[in-house]
Amino acid sequence: MNTHLSSQFLLNPNITFLNFGSFGACVKPVFERYQQYQLELEQEPVQFITVKGLEYLKQSRTALANYIGCDADDVVYVTNPSYAVNTIAKSFDLKKDDEILTTDLEYGACDKTWSYYCKKVGAKLIRVPTTFPLTTKEDFVANFFKGLSPKTKMVFINHITSSTGIRLPVEEICAIAKSKGLITFVDGAHAPAQVPLNLQTLQADIYTGACHKWMMTPKGNSFLYVKKQYQSLFDPLVISWGYESAFPSHSQFLDYHQLNGTRDFSAFLTTPTAIQFMQENNWHLVAAQCRELVKANAHNICSILNAEPLAPISDDFLVQLYSTPIKTAEPEKLKSLLYNQYKIEIPVMRHADKVYLRYSIQAFNTQQDLDVLASALKDIIATTSLIEL
Repeated sequence: MNTHLSSQFLLNPNITFLNFGSFGACVKPVFERYQQYQLELEQEPVQFITVKGLEYLKQSRTALANYIGCDADDVVYVTNPSYAVNTIAKSFDLKKDDEILTTDLEYGACDKTWSYYCKKVGAKLIRVPTTFPLTTKEDFVANFFKGLSPKTKMVFINHITSSTGIRLPVEEICAIAKSKGLITFVDGAHAPAQVPLNLQTLQADIYTGACHKWMMTPKGNSFLYVKKQYQSLFDPLVISWGYESAFPSHSQFLDYHQLNGTRDFSAFLTTPTAIQFMQENNWHLVAAQCRELVKANAHNICSILNAEPLAPISDDFLVQLYSTPIKTAEPEKLKSLLYNQYKIEIPVMRHADKVYLRYSIQAFNTQQDLDVLASALKDIIATTSLIEL
């Protein structure tokens, strides 16, 4: 990868970092801008929080909206996608026997959120089973809608799955759901900066994504998009000054969800700097190089672990994450061993009754990083009983 880009990250050079997917990592210009905002906040907190910060938020929200293809008044910043899912799930008008249609591949925290609110009212979370290996997008879509029923009230689906690292055909699913009059909610935590995103053409009614992952902003920077026609349905998680505001703006949606009391929202303000950094460094080409490195190593890692790929090694299903099934009874112990002994930061994740090893590829990663991983896995197989074949 580009040496100049590698030098822009603050990551410990002594660690083979293959876990960008979990929390991302800032590049230097973005982190420096973040610290400047924090210093400005501490130097004059009253003016920052009540006056200047609101204008900064508007500027940042506008830059984000241009980047993801939506109206700036239809998107608000939140700390993480789980916060966004809770916001929607808590207010969504679910009744007894209503159904939320989803997959069995969803992120654990979001899956738990829907499960919690469904149980409160006697609704059902319909998790359509996924049969691996996947074959085509068309087959996935057809199988997903086998879970549809007259009781379905919403489709909730990942854009790019977390534990299995698969890009799902959300464009096709949103189009079909729209034709059936269903509300669609896409969890795009991993999507911004991994895939081109245009919310005007995607047809998702609700979308959440993280800026602190692949967009490389500080932690705690994510967004919630809701189409105008549905915004009045959703209350904020925190009722604060935006409710019956003494100085209401043109948008109740913004007032409700943006004004949540005293907090450091500096991370939200760094989005324009991150977008500028990506534009200056031709990030679409960087991402394409990362995808090629992902695909080039997939078969080798699968072979070492005696595993079958979860999906075709193609752009239809893969972006900058790759997950391989791994047979281990102690995934947490294996993850610790990889870090403590081999200095590799990589997740070994449980999902239902399966375990997955997932590597992430960002601009600083090289073939050498994947070679280090392959060598470590071979050594662990040869010297321990942690990995079964």
